[in-house]
Amino acid sequence: MKQQLKIYYTSDVHGYLFPTNYADTQEKDMGLLKCIPNFKKDENTLIIDGGDMLQGSALATYCQDHPEEGFPQAKVLNHAGYDFVTLGNHDVNYGTSYLSKYLESLDAACVCENLLDKSSNTKKFPWIIKTLGNGLKVGIVGIVTDYINVWEKAENIKDIMITNPFIAAKKALDEVKPQVDLTICIYHGGFERDVRSGKLLSKTSENIGYKICEELDFDLLLTGHQHLLIEGQLLHGTYIVQPSSNALNYFEIDIEKVQNNIEITSTVGKPTSTPDTELTSQLRPLEMNVQNWLDQAIGTLNSDALAEEKLEMALNGSPVVALIGEVQLQASKAQIAVVSLANTSPGFHKNVTMRDVIATYPYTNQLITLKITGAQLRQVIDKNADYFSLDEQNKVIISPSYLYPKVEHYHFDFFVGLDYTIDLCAKVSKRVTRLLYNNKIVQDTDEFTIALSDYRASGGGGFKTYQECPVIDEGAKEIVELIVEYIQSNEEIKIPNNLNYTIDHSCV
Repeated sequence: MKQQLKIYYTSDVHGYLFPTNYADTQEKDMGLLKCIPNFKKDENTLIIDGGDMLQGSALATYCQDHPEEGFPQAKVLNHAGYDFVTLGNHDVNYGTSYLSKYLESLDAACVCENLLDKSSNTKKFPWIIKTLGNGLKVGIVGIVTDYINVWEKAENIKDIMITNPFIAAKKALDEVKPQVDLTICIYHGGFERDVRSGKLLSKTSENIGYKICEELDFDLLLTGHQHLLIEGQLLHGTYIVQPSSNALNYFEIDIEKVQNNIEITSTVGKPTSTPDTELTSQLRPLEMNVQNWLDQAIGTLNSDALAEEKLEMALNGSPVVALIGEVQLQASKAQIAVVSLANTSPGFHKNVTMRDVIATYPYTNQLITLKITGAQLRQVIDKNADYFSLDEQNKVIISPSYLYPKVEHYHFDFFVGLDYTIDLCAKVSKRVTRLLYNNKIVQDTDEFTIALSDYRASGGGGFKTYQECPVIDEGAKEIVELIVEYIQSNEEIKIPNNLNYTIDHSCV
């Protein structure tokens, strides 16, 4: 007997419902409202999301600040007929109470095998067996990267535990496989190896998709987190896909089971030219509120502080970095500030709006102040030099590891308040050839206060040195809030000239 199943799969939507990136008001080919008109639902169809729905867009930020607006994300998922979701690391950015309210408003079932209730040590969202209209039994298992434990504020996950996703997936597969015809793992995580060559891309356990395919035998692995479009293919017998972020695309997956043989194919779905009419009409007042909020004037700078191309900024600095660095120094009273920019950070116009701020700093990070030694400073600055590589002509390029499998410009840092030189021709751990504070050479035993995001302070991006540094001030405000307050503090803000570093690549 032939049994068929169709799956529509999205992941890492980050609250991008409307066809806009919020950096401007131009309509784009993106957004969940432009994807769902293509979803054709029947009793043999499943619609699934792979997590990271609650944070990342201006709309998501606005809704968190205005709880009376509810959860438009849930309205869209319910209207489209989503059956299952798993959770992403960013879905806990506003705490588990906010997440619970979202899930309560959602018709879809949540599966997240490695998320446990801390008080009872039991699974909150265990695997589910779904029987289709044609009788096909499908086992649905969800897991999320356990790097939530590294990145997230403790108060946001105080009542839950995130356990090892591989162990949880293996146990769930052993339980569910004898009972079903088909097994699906929804994994909010990506691949630690190149899916074509098998080349190791990362030694951390943040992404373990390759290990799952190599050591377990799910029929289908739906991945995300890396924001990397991976078209459908078999990997060690498991069929894999990964869509891009922000509803730039989705997957349409066709599965056919004849006797014991399972055939899986897929296509990358593109947004339609016209968003869902009914929902767009319902949510238009909210979207107008978001757009009006973004156009709200914040203050005035003495000139534009716009971002440039990523490599150019990394080599020579940028006024937008200088400004954010000054914000962090003023707010923390620290001696040094560490500034990281998002993958897309347009910067601030002379007449600053909330749109400038949200588009440039889209994260929920808080400002943390640590105590750091001179020796530790050298370590983190040297680690930061990994962002650069030299080509055959000794021309500086961005290291491929920061571009694939996930674009990670946000793991390059600018150190404001220091005067330093990085020599790209020197050996690793010896690349910091000049390091001064207040025109004095920094000694290994010197101690400083350093202000940085809680994400970086947690060791995010591989900066484990910060985990060894004592916390001076845990901070109470998000960096976005501090930026707004600083720009509002004077009639005109002068952009400082506080970046003093050199990237040397002469190799002579």
